[in-house]
Amino acid sequence: MPSVFETSSPASAIPITFVTRSRWDALRETLSPPQRQFAVANGFTAKPGAWLALPAPDGAIAQVLFGLEDDGAKSRDPFRPGALPGLLPPGTYRFANAPHDARLAALAFALGSYRFGRYRKPDRSDVRLVPPDGVDVAETAAIAEAAALARDLVNTPSNDMGPGELAAAAQALAEEFGANCTCVVGEELKRSFPLIHAVGMASSRAPRLIDLGWGDPDHPKVTLVGKGVCFDTGGLDLKPSSGMLIMKKDMGGAANVLALARMVMAAKLKVRLRVLIPAVENAVSGNAFRPLDIFRSRKGISVEIGNTDAEGRLVLADALALADEEKPDLLIDLGTLTGAARVALGPDLPPFYTNDETLAADVARCAVAENDPLWRMPLWPAYDSWLDSKTADITNAPSGGFAGSITCALFLQRFVEQAKCWLHVDIYAWTPSARPGRPEGGECQAARALYKLLSERYA
Repeated sequence: MPSVFETSSPASAIPITFVTRSRWDALRETLSPPQRQFAVANGFTAKPGAWLALPAPDGAIAQVLFGLEDDGAKSRDPFRPGALPGLLPPGTYRFANAPHDARLAALAFALGSYRFGRYRKPDRSDVRLVPPDGVDVAETAAIAEAAALARDLVNTPSNDMGPGELAAAAQALAEEFGANCTCVVGEELKRSFPLIHAVGMASSRAPRLIDLGWGDPDHPKVTLVGKGVCFDTGGLDLKPSSGMLIMKKDMGGAANVLALARMVMAAKLKVRLRVLIPAVENAVSGNAFRPLDIFRSRKGISVEIGNTDAEGRLVLADALALADEEKPDLLIDLGTLTGAARVALGPDLPPFYTNDETLAADVARCAVAENDPLWRMPLWPAYDSWLDSKTADITNAPSGGFAGSITCALFLQRFVEQAKCWLHVDIYAWTPSARPGRPEGGECQAARALYKLLSERYA
């Protein structure tokens, strides 16, 4: 995505004046009489999200008024200025006064400029922003570009985003930053990664484990694991058509770890980065894995298939086992895993799990600071027995409908023993309806908060 920032700071940039309802009366008195009359005639009241372009004597735009929440409002959206790129006429703009958070407002402006244009010309106007003073333009642009990468990958339909295409995207990212990228493909998976092979073997598009490495081997090891189910039919436990409709997004974990990796590499953080993506398609055919099949995982744990639609945790399990063998300082996995997480917290607020109290506090703080919401959920030990199987070491889908996101996290925890810290995030990777800075469709979730965490620890 091209940068929306105009770094040459042209004097002709149109000012955007942020105003709240409580300050509107005072600000209105500072306008020229014609502009004041124009604002009154248009009924502008500084309602959050409302905007008005005030005319200059020559008919050009003199300034733009844009409404924000009052300082004392119960909730404020720091991404509110992200609506501006979809509202403003073409031109270059600048902030005339400070919004609630100038850095997040500038980032939201960039994120709100995103359009998915692979299959048709996007309805994008040429709107640019002179970055506010004090904002790190390079970092903000890099974050926006990484978010666009995640959105593009998720938005691409599965006919053009299978396991091979996902691997190609990882390879292109590796080449851009001088990283290494390898893949274990198809039948090669059967011996060392049997769960990944089992989930992906029914598809005509071969499953694979993508392995990207970057950075100084002497730096702390940070490993990112992303669920890369490029389409999920549910397998033989077939989803209804409504449940299958946006399953192109089921590789959202992979898309977001690639976005996070891009942020890390662009910032040249002092880490030894590894990215593991089990890329599969959960398809239906004569050789599809079946309910009550049993497979022995890479870790040696035998897994009974309670439900073929709980496939994401299976592919993550083998990838986590591989990552864990290297004893990383920090191991993070992201995946679009459970409907239970959405029932509990909705599409905007992914739950995260860890037993490390310091890590949990840091993640929560970074999520708030970056307006990238996350909410801690418990790895509740009493539910661990729900994973018991009568014929194998563990089942992938406990009976009953309770605590689905927690039991998924407990399942994955069985495959992590040696990592110094482990964090699991159950994301949605989709914005159901457009909001400021967040166009409808594929979304970059958790990556910005985690980048802040990593930049604080490893800058």
